Parts: sequence; C-alpha cells; structure tokens
Amino acid sequence: MPRGSFALIDSKALQHNYQVACQRSGQSSAMAVIKADGYGHGIAGVARALAAVAPKFAVACIEEAIAIRNAGVGQQPVALLEGVHSEQDLATCIENNFEPVLHCDDQLQWLVRAPAAPRIWLKVNTGMNRLGFHTEELAQVMATLAQHQLASKVIGFVTHFACADDERSTMTQQQTERFEKAIAPWPELQRSVANSAALFRPGQKLFGWSRPGIMLYGASPIVGTSAAELGLKSVMTLQAPLISTRLLQPGDSVGYGADWVASKPTRMGIVALGYGDGYPRHAGTGTPAAIHGQRIQLIGRVSMDMLAVDLSTAPAALNGDPVELWGATVPVDEVAGHAGTIGYELLTSVTARVPRRWC
Repeated sequence: MPRGSFALIDSKALQHNYQVACQRSGQSSAMAVIKADGYGHGIAGVARALAAVAPKFAVACIEEAIAIRNAGVGQQPVALLEGVHSEQDLATCIENNFEPVLHCDDQLQWLVRAPAAPRIWLKVNTGMNRLGFHTEELAQVMATLAQHQLASKVIGFVTHFACADDERSTMTQQQTERFEKAIAPWPELQRSVANSAALFRPGQKLFGWSRPGIMLYGASPIVGTSAAELGLKSVMTLQAPLISTRLLQPGDSVGYGADWVASKPTRMGIVALGYGDGYPRHAGTGTPAAIHGQRIQLIGRVSMDMLAVDLSTAPAALNGDPVELWGATVPVDEVAGHAGTIGYELLTSVTARVPRRWC
C-alpha cells in the first residue's frame, strides 16, 4: 500500500488562474507556459486541462513539446522558447506545428540549410543577456531570412524581462522601449514580451501575445505581493500523512544535528515526506504546514524521507492524518521564503516519487 504522500493538482484552480491571465492580458492573447513538466504539476495533465481554453502553449525544449502531443493534445501550436538544439529538429517542428524561437547564428544557419522551415519567432536581447540577437543585429538577420525566402516564416519577435517582478525597477520600461525601437521596421509582425509579472505591472505594454507561467500555478510573480492578493488560487497541494506522534520532554532533541531542543512538554509528529521528495532541506524550524486547516510548524532538520512538526496547535491530530506542506492553507511562496528560495523552485523540485493526483 502506498505511503499516502502525494501532490493533489486542482484543474479548476489552474483554469481559474489562466482566466486571470487572460483578463490581465486585455487585448493580447495568452500562450500558456507549461515548461519544466508543467512547473512540476505534470505537463500532460496541465496541457489537457488547458487545451480547451489556451490557443497556444510555450515550453523550453522540443522534448516538452513532444510530451504535449503524446498527451493527446494535438491542435495548439507550441512555442519552443530555447528553439531547436539540432538541425534535425526542424523537421519535427514542421510535422507537429511547433514554433521554435530563433536566438543565435547557429540556429539561423540550420534554418537556411534546411530543405523546409517551420514558422519561427525571433528572440531579441533587450538586456536580459541570456539568449537573443542584439537589437542592432536584427536587420541583418531579417535580410538573411529574406535572401533565403524565409521571411514569410517569421511569426514575430519575443523578448524576456529581467526585473518585471520588482515594481521599483525601471529596467522593464527600458527593455520595452528598446524592444519597440528595434522591431519598428516590421510593424506587421507579432510581438510577445509579458511574463506573469509583467501582466501585473501598471501601464505595461502587452502587445499581441503574453506568456503567463508561474501565475498559472497559483504562485505569486510579484515581490512582496501574495498570490491571493493577485486573485490566484493554489493549484498544487503537497500532502503527506503523520506516521508517528510522541510527547517530547524538556531537553529532548529532534532529528539530525539535534538542532531543535524542547523547552517544554511538546507533542511532536513525524510526516512521511522529506527532501528526497523535493521538499526543501533548508526549510527549518518555524516553517509553516497545516493539518485539518490548522497551522502547525516544522521543528528540526528536514530529513530525506521525513520531517518533524510541532503539534501543539493541533492537539487532536492522529497518526494517518494528512498534513499540508503547501497548498490553500499554506502558500508555496511562504514555504519558499522560509527556505530562502522561490515558489518556482519548490514546485518544479517535487520528485517523481510523489504521485500527482488530478481533481
């Protein structure tokens, strides 16, 4: 019999968050970003849940795009945000209606040598300095494409913001201005700039396509603002059972390193989930969890397969009771804060040992 630890995935919450993204997008269309195995939720389930509402998906690489098709979702175009990683992948893109993002000279050369080409996006480097052509290179790139009768394959331009989550930063405005100036010679082509955070920036230009990602999964894309304040619902509830309870006496310690020592009689519970399941090892004493909707706290170090909680605020808890490690009661962003990281990392770190159950 399984140990009872799993991630419950709420399809209605996912669909709700996508609708919030559409509302924030205004006249723009929203391509749903479901890379990294649907941000840890399971790419097949996420694609199926959004298939009826999202006109386009976006993933990092072709393997993820193929996983969408293998899930039976065969209609929507899929943008490949890293483009292709070999010349041979271009034929796969044509066959499957994938839209690779062209971001470097190597990819450009693969494209001009190929016997046929898929529809493509061009990545513009406006200051993130990861991928993309510099703004002054665009004219030559477009000229090369035209020379090889490939200009008609260009759907439009994309860029990515470095600081959209920080409303105090002016960099997003600067990047937007650079982007507009760089692509001005081709007004007929589409544009995509807005990640989740940008959708919540007052006055941000959104152009034709937004790219909501983390917000779809109920985590906040904005520094200092909770997901609930943005109207988002938690999609994943990470849950595991209590498998042991005991009464600790003053002076008793818990777990590796004896990091936590009881100062008074304390009822403690052991939860069947640890860093081997993707729970952050650095989430220490005081990190919130919940049982029967009542908040409790972690004590001591997280182990590979287990963690300890203080049951003082949940005196009725019994072995077998489910503990919420994050979800509707305890936001994943709050747990991430205690672990010194971000909700993105926690969601995508849940391992295959934890079954995903859709509801």
